[in-house]
Amino acid sequence: MVENIKTLVLGASTKPERYAYKAVALLTNKHFEVAAMGVTNGEIGSVPILKPFTPLDEIHTVSIYLAPSRQKEYYDYIIELKPKRVIFNPGTENIELVQLLTQANIHWENACTLVLLSTNQYQA
Repeated sequence: MVENIKTLVLGASTKPERYAYKAVALLTNKHFEVAAMGVTNGEIGSVPILKPFTPLDEIHTVSIYLAPSRQKEYYDYIIELKPKRVIFNPGTENIELVQLLTQANIHWENACTLVLLSTNQYQA
């Protein structure tokens, strides 16, 4: 287990072709602690997909795989998690949420979780 980088993948799916699925699988493969959250019941490998708004603690990174139009209901939830960073994967960039994160002193970045993991930059 990689120390202190517990990641919440928001927008998880049981469909292997989805990038959120691939992110959960790669995080697990690289020994990161991961929580998957989505509207689909099921598992990604040994990781259960949690129902939206399940209480979690000690989340370091939130990796978003939801379109901006589907993120609004999660704004307060994400901020209340007090993550160290939020990653907006390609296509999920959201200036409204960025402004809220900035006001809450939460680091954010427009990046690709899969690229960060595969280039060993995820922990940087």
